[in-house]
Amino acid sequence: MLSLTQNHYAERKLENLVENRTIHTLRNAELNIFETHQTSNEVLLKFNNPVLASMIRGKKIMHLQDLPSFDFLPGESVILPPHELMCIDFPEATEQSPTQCLALTFAEEKIQKTVNMLNESCPKVDGKEWSLADYNFHFTNELAINQILQRLIFIFSENHPSKDIFADGLIQELIIRILQTESKSMHLKKSADNCTNDRISFVISFIRQHLTESITVEELSEKAYMSESSFYRAFKNEMGISPNEFIIQERLKLAERLLRNEKASVKEAYLASGFNSFSYFCRVFKKKKSVSPTEFRENLVKA
Repeated sequence: MLSLTQNHYAERKLENLVENRTIHTLRNAELNIFETHQTSNEVLLKFNNPVLASMIRGKKIMHLQDLPSFDFLPGESVILPPHELMCIDFPEATEQSPTQCLALTFAEEKIQKTVNMLNESCPKVDGKEWSLADYNFHFTNELAINQILQRLIFIFSENHPSKDIFADGLIQELIIRILQTESKSMHLKKSADNCTNDRISFVISFIRQHLTESITVEELSEKAYMSESSFYRAFKNEMGISPNEFIIQERLKLAERLLRNEKASVKEAYLASGFNSFSYFCRVFKKKKSVSPTEFRENLVKA
């Protein structure tokens, strides 16, 4: 999870108990740290630039246009277009346990430059182009996004003459990873809706329907009517992982669901999730969950 630095606490002034704001400004972005020390409802907030809001500590309830109200928790982010109004409740904030959140705004020029570079070097299929979401997009941070945000918190709050240079590369990477996260989310949603006019989404749907069978990249590329190399590159660009990694990820999700069913044994979960090697299944499961399938199952029984 994210945490604030000693530099932040040394420089910040606590002037308000609700959404006390500390601002750090660099050439292509502005970092706002908000801290709330008492319960409050219907606090309004708006930015003139695209903004990434990420929870650091505590809990908010977010009310945004076009999204059902949701609990906003550490490890989660939401990207909002310019001038989007946020209405926020703070049900648990106290002086001893304040709610903390960052809001990172991006210069439009930096976003466009990054998007243009991505469209040139990693173009999407079907004539689509990369662009930052023009709607409210709520997501769980991947490890890489958390690591970038933590590094940016440090860089923004330190007194270093080269911090603009340090931050620029990280901001570019962060924008790309957000774009890929949003792209992945859209493809997964389209695949669940059995979308047939989007090749990546169609392939995802095919993978999910045939998890227990042998699936090759060659077969998937034929389904997408693309060469194997072009399909592999496009899938990885738009999903952030390779087709083979996605297949393993989906098989692990299926195995975990089966293991949560008390009637299914570890062996049955392994066989039903499409893995063709038990030792490999155990190895990748432990890498993801930090426990073996047997230990995972035993922990569920104990709970």
